[in-house]
Amino acid sequence: MKAFVTVNLKAGVLDPQGKAIGHALNNLGFDGVTNVRAGKVFELDLATSDAVLARTQAEEMARKLLANTVIESFKVEIAA
Repeated sequence: MKAFVTVNLKAGVLDPQGKAIGHALNNLGFDGVTNVRAGKVFELDLATSDAVLARTQAEEMARKLLANTVIESFKVEIAA
């Protein structure tokens, strides 16, 4: 079973990487971009066919390692 963990900075946390990407996009002529927030996605192959167990495992992985829950939030999606 696949789990996708998306990690983003929480609202109010400065995002210098997103800001730099936004400036670069504007310099490339994409003037309609007003704000960019950078994040990361982890694709996990889990050795279970139980969607509930897969979600529980992925959430635990996110809390313990994949996300810094002080400044980042995460969401988990499960795919067969």
